[in-house]
Amino acid sequence: MKAEPAAGGTSGAVGSADRVAGVGAGVLHAPGIRLRRVVFFGLVGMTALMGTVMMARVLHAAGLSGFQVAILPLFLVTFGWIAVSFWTAAAGFLLRMLRRDPLSLQRWPTAVVADVEAAGPEIARPETAVAGAAQSLPHTAVVMPIFNEDPLRVSQGVEAICRSLAATGHATDFGFHLLSDSNDPEIISIEDQTVQRLRAHLPAGISLHYRRRLANTGRKAGNIAEFCGRWGSRYTYMIVLDADSVMEGATLVSLVRVMEANPRAGLVQTLPLPIRQESVFGRLQQFAGALHGPMLATGLAAWQGASGNYWGHNAIVRIRPFIRHCDLPRLAGRPPLGGEILSHDFVEAALLRRAGWEVWLLPDLPGSYEELPGNLIDYARRDRRWVQGNLQHLRLLSTPGLPGISRLHFLFGAVAYLASVFWLLLLLAGTVAVLAVAIGLSGEVHVFGELGPGGAPTHPAPTGLATTLLGVTLSLLFLPRWLGIVLALRDRAAVFGGRVRLVVNGLVEMVFSVLIAPILMAFHAVFVAAVASGRTVAWVAQPRAGRVVGWNESLRRTGGFMLAAIVWGALVAAFAPGYVWWLLPVLGSLLLAPILVRASSRGDLGAWMRRRGWLLTPAEVRPGPVLELLHGLQTSTLMPLSAAPWPAAPFPVAPLSVVPLSAPLPIAALAVQNGGFSGGVGAVPSAASAINESA
Repeated sequence: MKAEPAAGGTSGAVGSADRVAGVGAGVLHAPGIRLRRVVFFGLVGMTALMGTVMMARVLHAAGLSGFQVAILPLFLVTFGWIAVSFWTAAAGFLLRMLRRDPLSLQRWPTAVVADVEAAGPEIARPETAVAGAAQSLPHTAVVMPIFNEDPLRVSQGVEAICRSLAATGHATDFGFHLLSDSNDPEIISIEDQTVQRLRAHLPAGISLHYRRRLANTGRKAGNIAEFCGRWGSRYTYMIVLDADSVMEGATLVSLVRVMEANPRAGLVQTLPLPIRQESVFGRLQQFAGALHGPMLATGLAAWQGASGNYWGHNAIVRIRPFIRHCDLPRLAGRPPLGGEILSHDFVEAALLRRAGWEVWLLPDLPGSYEELPGNLIDYARRDRRWVQGNLQHLRLLSTPGLPGISRLHFLFGAVAYLASVFWLLLLLAGTVAVLAVAIGLSGEVHVFGELGPGGAPTHPAPTGLATTLLGVTLSLLFLPRWLGIVLALRDRAAVFGGRVRLVVNGLVEMVFSVLIAPILMAFHAVFVAAVASGRTVAWVAQPRAGRVVGWNESLRRTGGFMLAAIVWGALVAAFAPGYVWWLLPVLGSLLLAPILVRASSRGDLGAWMRRRGWLLTPAEVRPGPVLELLHGLQTSTLMPLSAAPWPAAPFPVAPLSVVPLSAPLPIAALAVQNGGFSGGVGAVPSAASAINESA
């Protein structure tokens, strides 16, 4: 397909933001991408096959061959998902250790190495990032869709971005658009007042537009589409932000330059790193994102090449092909699996690729940030919407003309949550197998040293095989985290509070991820079950400010998990007591769920840790200009305009019948599979969402 002509020319000098992106003169290319994918997926397949063969031998040696039909397929999918995450992290580690760009595979320029060693690639250098500011850029829209957000919180982010942009000398090349879909009368009134004050405070040359739709038709995707219809012809590019997004002005400029240098690029996605977290939960997720996110995103970019994904924000889009090709289909049938597509971003990236446009991920482009939910309940509530949207993508796998990698993004996005169901079914199958043997329903009893019906020891337990498989599984789960720590120790220890704090904080984050993984598994399994039963999700504003989860809410949301764990543990202890030790990671997590939710939501404890230098991130130790501006705006404000606590919107509480009741043999170790960044290749922004998005 012939590319639409791009306005303007490639800028002359490129700043450090461009260099850190690995684009050199600006041209993006990924030589040998087919060979990379063959190697990557070959390693994934070999790892999954090896693990499955080992599991089959464990089952056979334990006298459970009759259960292989149920257990092995579930194990293959779950273990394969872990392998995808592991080899993505391994690729990212290798490239960053060798200081090579994940796209071109060329070595980083010397200036970039110096930047990384000094502070890390996520920190923009204002003194060098605006080189070539005298040359004008094509007119670019910066759009921020909002829906019943805190107007003050939004205005502070917008003002910081605009002031940072003005410092680049390119303010007149950009137009900022606040696209409101708010329907709360009080918030609407405050929005109007806030925009007027914001316009009065912005530097000269900044163009700020505010538009409010009367109906939230099409949700965020419809909001963007309406903007493109009304204003799209005035701009060459569009940078999409979320209400909690913050980006350096130099990064906005660099994105435009990259697009100008790559006329086949339809979309370029940055890696947004978490910021502004005060609760224990938020700070742990923020720390994990800052530590591991760049490595994981590097691995993703290496095998995705020009077939990257779109995470819905902190990305630049070429408007003309976006308007022409990204009209979202409406799925046949009723919600939740029919109707409007909730997770629009994956689909828009796939439609651009189908039309021949390139979609790139630049994991090292600095100055891109976002916020995260500050507690486990709000985090799970956000996932509820993503579960429904990502499961809808399964219906698009057969769409004609889609590239294979785009179909893979759809599949990975769904598996990121279906893996919890597979894990749960694996746990249930393992428990049934062990209990069946223990009570004499499957013949001879010799499972992991269990006693026979008469109380006498059984045949020698297959502890060697099981222990080996457990060790392999733990290595795949935890080694990537250690690799992230190793990279930071070499390059960025100072901006994580020093070497000792870096290692200790990394260990704390690992333990926390193990503790919350079974809780997230239970939530995700319930959400998938809700979608399968026809229950759709309500579209409400996301809770972005931190809040302490009360004991009543914590018990209401997770009390079912705790009660199920008590019943589950008692059942296994009565009939197969030796098996309890294999279940301990899952069992303990669910028993402690209400306490973990409550304690990790505390902002006072998180602030205490920050004051003492624990769980620090580069964005806190050496913040870039936009974060310094944002901090100044926050500290100068006495009280937020919307001080009321965030409403606790309901979502389904897990019925006991679908809560995990056991773990199969050594696979209780998979408890960490859904925790933190190891949740699958569908979550990098959340590096989560690093890798949960695609992903």
